[in-house]
Amino acid sequence: MDPLSAALKVAASGLQAQSERLQVVSENLANAKSTSDVPGGDPYRRKTISFVAELDRDIGGSMVEIGAVATDPSDFTLEYDPGHEAADERGYVKLPNVNMLVEMADMREANRGYAANLQVIKQARELISMTIDLMRSQS
Repeated sequence: MDPLSAALKVAASGLQAQSERLQVVSENLANAKSTSDVPGGDPYRRKTISFVAELDRDIGGSMVEIGAVATDPSDFTLEYDPGHEAADERGYVKLPNVNMLVEMADMREANRGYAANLQVIKQARELISMTIDLMRSQS
């Protein structure tokens, strides 16, 4: 496989990975205030995503793949609110272990990674187009 096509394929795998990451972050943000429906029950648990590099022998390069989507085992925050439907017998409600600042930082990093991979695709397409133009002019 030619280097430009390989670059397109690697960048596309990066786009897909960052897109999945943004989806996980969006789900975390959407559920940042989701409590349990039953008294003393557990609320939404933050999800995490990991990536792995997979060697693609056809292109001779590493592709980004989703390693796992898991849940964050960190503790829930307790808030005293005896009138809440999810309050336990002591009046405490478990809140999700989602930190908005962490999620916003993850979102920003994923956006930057997505933009970088998109730029690689644009540059590779431009180089392919320039190569075709050169070949046409020499004919």
